[in-house]
Amino acid sequence: MRWKTRRSSHDLSRRGLIMGILNVTPDSFSDGGRHDAPAAALEQARRMIADGADIIDVGGESTRPGAEPVSAEDESARVRPVIQALRAEWDGLISIDTMKSRVALAALEAGADIVNDVAGLRDPAMVELCAGMRCGVVAMHMRGEPRTMQAAPEYGDVVAEVRGFFEERYASLTAAGIDAEAICFDPGIGFGKTLEHNLALLRGLPELEVEGRPLLIGVSRKSFIGRLLESDELSDREWPTVALTAWARESGARVHRVHDVRPNREALRMVEAILNGV
Repeated sequence: MRWKTRRSSHDLSRRGLIMGILNVTPDSFSDGGRHDAPAAALEQARRMIADGADIIDVGGESTRPGAEPVSAEDESARVRPVIQALRAEWDGLISIDTMKSRVALAALEAGADIVNDVAGLRDPAMVELCAGMRCGVVAMHMRGEPRTMQAAPEYGDVVAEVRGFFEERYASLTAAGIDAEAICFDPGIGFGKTLEHNLALLRGLPELEVEGRPLLIGVSRKSFIGRLLESDELSDREWPTVALTAWARESGARVHRVHDVRPNREALRMVEAILNGV
C-alpha cells in the first residue's frame, strides 16, 4: 500500500503515519486558539516533530459542530505564513486542512504536500487543482456541513453508506486525473454522525478499505469519547484516543490524525511490532 504526496511516495504496508494537528484558528474546540499566532504555531509544530510526527496538518478554519465559516482570504492569511515558515526549516510532510480551493492553492504554493478536505473533494475546482498540482489528497465523508452536521444525522447502514461514498469518490477523482495512489480516505468520525454511528464505523474499519487506498482516522479528543466516559474534561480524552489509535491500526487504518503525538506514535509502533515483527 503506497500513498503518493506532492514530493514523495510512502509505503504504508508495515508502518503507518502520525499526522499532528496544528490549528491556527481562534476557536478550535481542543486548544482554544493557543496556536493562532504564527510564532506560537511554529513552536507547536516543532514540538510535534520532535515527538515523532510524520505529517503536520495545518488548519485555518474550525470544523467543530456549529462552527461559522470564514472567508478564503482570512483562512489563507492564517495558514500561509505558518506553512512557509515550517517548510523553510523542515523537509517532512505538510498537509492543509481546508474545504476551499483558493486556500489549498495558497498552501500548496507555500510548500504543502497534501490537501485534507473534510468536504470530500466535491468541489470541481478543488479536484482540478489537486490533479494539476499532483498532491496527496484526503477525501473525508461528512453529512451536511460543520454548522449543521450534528442536527439529527440518520443512516440506514452507516458503514455501507460511507463505503459507497468512498467508491464514488475514487471513481470520480481518478476519472478527473488524480493519481489513484495519491488518494486517502477518512470516514469522518464525528462529522454528521451520532455516537452509535461513530462506534459502528470504528468496528467496521476493515470494510471501508476501497481499491487498496489507505484510511485516515481522526478521533483525537472528540466529543463522543467524553460522552462514553461521562466527562467534559478534554484531558480525560487523551488516553482513550491512544487506545483508539491502537484499535484503528490493528483494524487496518494507516494514517492517524492526533493532538498528542508521542503517546499515539508509541501505540502505533507497538501494534505494528505485533502485526509485522520488529
